[in-house]
Amino acid sequence: MEKKWIIKVFILTFVLSVCFSSITNVLTSSLNDVFLIIILLLVIGIGILFDIIGTSTMSANEASFHAIASKKISGAREAINMLKNKNKISSICNDIVGDVCGIISGGLGAVIAISLSTNTGLNNVIVSVLVSAFISSLTVGGKAIFKSISIKNADSIIFGVGKVKHFLRLK
Repeated sequence: MEKKWIIKVFILTFVLSVCFSSITNVLTSSLNDVFLIIILLLVIGIGILFDIIGTSTMSANEASFHAIASKKISGAREAINMLKNKNKISSICNDIVGDVCGIISGGLGAVIAISLSTNTGLNNVIVSVLVSAFISSLTVGGKAIFKSISIKNADSIIFGVGKVKHFLRLK
């Protein structure tokens, strides 16, 4: 069973990396620095969002969702399903999506650093270090800020994700 999960994680990570990298490569090839920075911020934001979901999954109380599900409130069953698989959901959110976003943000950072140093004439090493520090501080700082929020509000966050999953399933 463990080997199957590792193979699934490998395949999922590979597919996500190919998809995200392809999309960002297509977008970044023709965009100016402002749009590149916006895409970078979106990628960092996605990483932080999935970190929130992964942390909340490990902290939420499944029992409270059974009462909500008994009232047939949409999203509760999806939340229960997530919590029954919390180790896998947390691994996907925190590790797979988080790591893929980290790698892509690093690649985007390199593109931005080269573009900025070329366009401004600033030293490439200095610009690269500053861009890397900016990405690291936003990523780590964002995750740190939302870590306690995601633990304190785990049930609400997971219920919200459950509602989104329910809505998407209806479409």
